[in-house]
Amino acid sequence: MDVFSFPPIAFLLTLLASALEALSTLLDPLLGSSAAAGGVVLLTLIVRVLLIPVAVAQVRAEGARRRLAPALAELRRRWKGDPQRLQQKTLELYREAGVSPVAGIGSALLQAPIVSLVYALFIVQSIGGEPNSLLVESLGSVDLGSPLGLAALVGDGGALILAGALVVLLVTAGLGSRAIMLTLQRTSMPGSPAQPGIPPALMTALGWLPLLTVPIALVVPLAAALYLVTTTLWTLAERPLLRRLLWGSAEWRPGAPPAEAA
Repeated sequence: MDVFSFPPIAFLLTLLASALEALSTLLDPLLGSSAAAGGVVLLTLIVRVLLIPVAVAQVRAEGARRRLAPALAELRRRWKGDPQRLQQKTLELYREAGVSPVAGIGSALLQAPIVSLVYALFIVQSIGGEPNSLLVESLGSVDLGSPLGLAALVGDGGALILAGALVVLLVTAGLGSRAIMLTLQRTSMPGSPAQPGIPPALMTALGWLPLLTVPIALVVPLAAALYLVTTTLWTLAERPLLRRLLWGSAEWRPGAPPAEAA
């Protein structure tokens, strides 16, 4: 059975295709043949604007966890010989403070269905029983339904330049996100776990996750790659701004200990 013909998914695809066509029509006077690509970017921006309340909640929770750093360090010192008890006490501390230890994954989880629908929108041959007209749309010499990496290998110089530009943007954004994460880790109370039950080695590995968007962007349809690039750059700009606004300039200043924000 074709999963994209499942009525709820088919309805969402039809709805998303209509929205993207409307955005493309709006941008056509400005972008011409690249209007559909601009529509994908604009759709991404609309999604991220709608998710701002989620991002605010995440940053507030992140700030609260930093303020709990001294108490977490004390728990780690007291129960370092009893990992199970440490886990229990840590979760109790988070619960009493009204802080979720996993609040930071909310935006990614909410965006996953959107990325999946954008991906599907440019691989299905028909939408609502009609041929998928979006498959013929392009950005430069690359069809929005074609993987950018493959287009760069077999296409002309324009495809290679486009692939290079997207890779540079994603690598820059990934390294920027990692640098911010490392800064936050360095300013946390020494010895306090950033997340309960997550080993430091795993936290280090998670720090490289933003760079995984680079190979992903090269193998998914160009439309999905545009979504990934846009949302990654948005996150890179949004999180530092929200931290400054919600935490205060003193707490956000690199090198400032969590105690300064108490």
